[in-house]
This record gives sequence, C-alpha cells and structure tokens, in this order.
Amino acid sequence: MTRSEPPGPAALLSVQGLTKLFGSFAANDGIDLSIRPGEIHALLGENGAGKSTLVKMLFGVLAPSAGQIVWQGNAVSIGSPAEARKLGIGMVFQHFSLFESLTVAENIALSMDDGESIGTISQKAAELSKAYGLPLDPDAHVADLSVGERQRIEIVRALLQNPKLIILDEPTSVLTPQEADRLFETLDKLKAEGRSVLYISHRLEEVQRICDRATVLRHGKVTGACDPRQETTASLARMMVGSDVAAIERDATCERGDVVLDIKSLSLDPRTPFAMSLKRVSLQVKAGEVLAIAGVAGNGQGELFDALSGEMLANSADTIQIRGKPVGRTGITGRRLMGAGFVPEERHGHAAVTGLNLSDNLLLARWRSDAKAFLFGGILQGIRQAVVKKGTKRICEEMDVRKSGEDPQAGALSGGNLQKFIIGRELDRQPSLLVVNQPTWGVDAGAASRIRQAIIDLARKGSAIVVISQDLDEIFEIASEIAVISEGHLSESYPAGELTREKIGLLMGGQHEQKPIAEAAHAH
Repeated sequence: MTRSEPPGPAALLSVQGLTKLFGSFAANDGIDLSIRPGEIHALLGENGAGKSTLVKMLFGVLAPSAGQIVWQGNAVSIGSPAEARKLGIGMVFQHFSLFESLTVAENIALSMDDGESIGTISQKAAELSKAYGLPLDPDAHVADLSVGERQRIEIVRALLQNPKLIILDEPTSVLTPQEADRLFETLDKLKAEGRSVLYISHRLEEVQRICDRATVLRHGKVTGACDPRQETTASLARMMVGSDVAAIERDATCERGDVVLDIKSLSLDPRTPFAMSLKRVSLQVKAGEVLAIAGVAGNGQGELFDALSGEMLANSADTIQIRGKPVGRTGITGRRLMGAGFVPEERHGHAAVTGLNLSDNLLLARWRSDAKAFLFGGILQGIRQAVVKKGTKRICEEMDVRKSGEDPQAGALSGGNLQKFIIGRELDRQPSLLVVNQPTWGVDAGAASRIRQAIIDLARKGSAIVVISQDLDEIFEIASEIAVISEGHLSESYPAGELTREKIGLLMGGQHEQKPIAEAAHAH
C-alpha cells in the first residue's frame, strides 16, 4: 500500500484537505483524493469510516467544514445535488432517495433537469433498463417494489443523466452475479468513453476485478492507496480494518435436531398488483440447520419473509408450524412469544425507527417477549429504563456496534453498525427459530464476518435458522442447506455441498420445476 498521491493537473475531480465536523466529531478529517478521467476508483473503508460523508459532500448533500473540491481544474462549491448534476456528477445512494407513492418514471423525473415528459422518461428508462439487464416497469409504484428493484431505479436514474463522474455506493448489494456482470460491462463502457466512476463496495472481489485504483479510509482519514489488482481480498480487508478479518468457523457437519419450522404447501395471493404470489411453498428446517434461500430480487423473498414472520397471515393455521404448533394465523408477536426472532430486509423504518434511540428500538421490538424484564407489571405501569439501557449496552458490546454516544438515535449509526444492532437485538434472546432477510446487505467485511459467525454460533446451540440472501458468497459460507426461490416457487432444499453457483443459477431461472435438473443436482 502507498500513500495517496497528490492530485495531478489531469484529475477530473480532486479534494484537498476536505473535512466535515458534526459538533466536535470529525467524520472526515483532511481528506485528499483525486480521480482521473476514464478510471474506476474504489473508495474502501469499514462501516463508519467516513465514505458516505465524503461522497455526500461531493454530491452537494452536505457542506464541507473545511477544505476544497476541485472539478476539472476549477475550485467549486457544490451546494445541492442539482448543482452536482449540472457539473456532471451522478450518484447512486446505498439508502434510496425514492418516494414510495410515486411510480418509477415519476421518481426518475424528479431528478431530471431538462423538463422531459413522463412518457419520454418512461421510454428511455425502459430501454436503458433492458439494455443493462436491470428490468424495471416504469409504471410500477415504488411502494410495491422489492429492495433490489428499488436499487435498479437508482442505477438507471443516474445513468440517464449521462454523467462524467458517477458515484456508486454499494451498487451490486442486491444484484445477482449475472446482473452484476452486466453492470460491470456498463461501467467498462463508461470508462472507455472517458467517464469516471467512484466505486464504494464491501465486495472486495468486485473491487479487484473492475477498479484501477483504491483509496482507503479509516476513522475519517485517508490511510493509503493501492492498486487493488495487486492485492488479495485479505490484504484489502486488512487495510480497511487495520487488522486481519476473522475467518468464519463452522463445523463440517452439524448436529440435526427435531423439526422447528415446517411449512406445507403455502400459497398466498399478491397483496398488490405488483407483488409476487407464493405458490405451494414447502420447507422444513431442523434444529441446528441453516437453510439459505437464494434468488433474484423480486421473486417472492419479501412475501416469504412476511409469511414466516406473521406480518402476512396464511389461509390456514396448519400451513405453518413452529415446533409442531400451528401458527399460520398467528401474528408476529405471537410467534415471538413462541421463541422466534425476525430480521427484515429494510433497516430504516421496518427493522428500526431511525428517529428513536437504540434503547427505544430495543423496547419496541421486545416489550412483549421481555415484558417481565422490561416492564413494571405492564406497559401502563412503567418501563424499567435501566434494564432496557443495560440490554442495549450488552447488545452493542457483543456485536461491536460502533456509535458516537451511549444511546444515539438509530439513524445516526452507519448502515453496518445499525445492522449489527438489529441482528444482535434478536440474537440476544437466543431464539429457537431465527428468520433473517439479507443479513449483511451493505455491510463491510468485518461486520459481515461477525454477523455470519453469530448466525452459525446460534445454529450450533440448537436453533433453526432461515437466511434469505442474494449474496452467493454468504450463502456458501454459512448454509448447511440451500433452496432457491423463483417467481414465488421454492425449490426443494439441497445440502450446500451438492450445489455450485451454476446450478443455483439454473434454479434461479425457475428450472427447479423440471425434475431432471433437480435430479442432476442431487446426483452431483
């Protein structure tokens, strides 16, 4: 690793001494960075390192406290995203800036500055999304779309602006390997045209594959730069966190116990015209098993999670059973009281209320299951605040949640640290059944390692785990069994050792419905 080189005259964008203070806390401290025309430049760092703060200043969302931004040789002050777009800077945020009540085309129109009609924007978005393998219905309402589909809107919206520099914050976190490959082809085209990309990703294999240079941030400061193609994923991770990332430890074989979760031919109609129906879904998960469910975003993962958690009730109580007891008509609180835990896909708003403190979020999630510990006889009799705050502290210490204060608002945490808290909130109860949707989406290598190890450790203790994930590396790392969901159908589950990426790709395409392919996978 070498120190970041000073910006040269040929830099498209450079920042010099860029600093951002929140009170006395320096989220960015004297950042120097240069991006050349026609290069893909990686910005690396663990959650909370200051990456999002830096790119928000480059895109006009935040104002620097000190330092200078130089664009094409001229010092500039970027006061808003609209000013950034006029300069030729586009951005795809990790956390989406979309209005749920509007359509895809209407959301795209809000960021376009040339006054084109919705019809024209719809046509361009449809053509672009098809060309880049990011399928979108311009007339669909955002509220009815999965996280993966919402990510596609952001990518297409940025590309429609024809930027000279595009900032991508975890762009492939909800894409399949095939979709990611198509995106990389797009980035190569942009690079060949002389455009530049500032690429933020925790998937270090991607950084090695497509990035020309990398700048590393740690605790708000630039700690160095490198050519990622000359590094290993382990050495890149070490640069980011300052130490070796712990390898996942798991048993070659797991002790299987009794069936904890049993679903028999679950079918559910779509709740909205754009939602996915579930079609005769059946699965069993035993104590000690980690069943991973793979699939392309928008194929029923959210609907399946809602059915498993009790947010969406089955037509019959017997359809879903936990330890032999019918729960298909039982809501989420009733299932929690039976020892189940749930972590939804969307951190902000669904898993946590961003405007509330961590302790309040803990209380909201567990005031019924932990009523004896948290309450003085009942919610009207008062809350044992000291007990709740002690539990919050215990979770933060166990999951290494890094925060600026003792009990900050959930929205003040970086995405990875909030995810560690949310998962830790469930693990702290030691649930006999845990269902997690996208456990490490947008999380750095160190945090992902801790989360995955915690899931494996819970299974070792005899819990049954269901992990819904689009990250195949994650699936192969933690799963004992793998199934694939496609268009609302769930394949049978296979021992993880019997499947390859290619076979999972076939199953993602819905070919599990053809018996010869299922038999071929078993015969492998």
